Amino acid sequence: MSSGKLIFRFEELGQEHKNQVGRKCANLGEMTRMGLPIPPGFTTSIAMYRKFAKETGAAEEISRYVGSLGELKGQNIAVFDELSQNIRGMIEDKEVPKDISKKVGSYYQELGKKVGVPDVAVSVRSSGTESRPGMFESYLNITGIEDVLDKIKRVWASAYTARAIALRVNKDIPIMRDELAVAVSKMVNARSAGIGFTVDPVTGDASKIIIDANWGLGEGVVSGAENVDKFVVDKETLAISDTYIGKKTKQVINKKKGVGWDDVPAKKQSIPSLSNDEIVAIAKLAILLEERLGEPQDMEWAIDADFNPPDNIFLLQTRPAKVAAKKPEAVTDRMIDLITKRFYRPKDRYHSN
Repeated sequence: MSSGKLIFRFEELGQEHKNQVGRKCANLGEMTRMGLPIPPGFTTSIAMYRKFAKETGAAEEISRYVGSLGELKGQNIAVFDELSQNIRGMIEDKEVPKDISKKVGSYYQELGKKVGVPDVAVSVRSSGTESRPGMFESYLNITGIEDVLDKIKRVWASAYTARAIALRVNKDIPIMRDELAVAVSKMVNARSAGIGFTVDPVTGDASKIIIDANWGLGEGVVSGAENVDKFVVDKETLAISDTYIGKKTKQVINKKKGVGWDDVPAKKQSIPSLSNDEIVAIAKLAILLEERLGEPQDMEWAIDADFNPPDNIFLLQTRPAKVAAKKPEAVTDRMIDLITKRFYRPKDRYHSN
């Protein structure tokens, strides 16, 4: 595969392509190869971002601006906010070159034909070569090529959020290091969604699968802002060993355009968002991912209301699971945490339009 290829269907990719399309897209390709249920889609490569940045002058403009900056370590959060606004504007204000927009348009049209919907609703998500969960932005329920192109630009620009810049500065990583590929995949009409771990992320217990779930889209779980359901499954026997049903008052749902928070109907607030069969099916997918990828996984999944069981479960992404470690907090880590709390609220990472 040519390193200069600009755009790929998921089925063309595998883990060996992470330097071209980032970890998330490489994993989506690998899962597609495995025959797992993945929403169809495509990815713009890191090479496409570089082409855009070079041809529009954004790369030179950003480089010149970054080169003019003084010492940034120890600066207050207002400085990183200003840097973010300035650099993101250098990307978002540029017009996408015609050959790039034509390529993306062709793949978006092909995706629409594949699913039988001309202006198919898609998610537009970041994919970097380094694992930085929650660092960059995603856009959900996007329709029409013009909006898709706009959101691709905004994902590229999200490499320069205040939080991302602060992390790189305080970890001695070059400010321009993170360049992003973008995953564009069919939007799932999620009845329920959530995350699954093949190792307990708190205790490190590898004999259990931990599943968190809520009504609606998975962002209602990933955000950590609402009560959710929690299920523990024994990895050996697939028995559901523990169940906690949260009082789920809020959910993220598809709107006419984009997504947004909505009330959970009273009759659904205190009942499980998954059936036992669905819990076991998700656990089986989690085990398969761990076995094939060779390490514990942290995956996102959704139950599509438009399909019947057992064909209604879709995997949205997976990545290596991290287990919480107790260690002294460095000064730079405390600074990054402070900036995170100031600039990054969980509900803000997913945009409604």
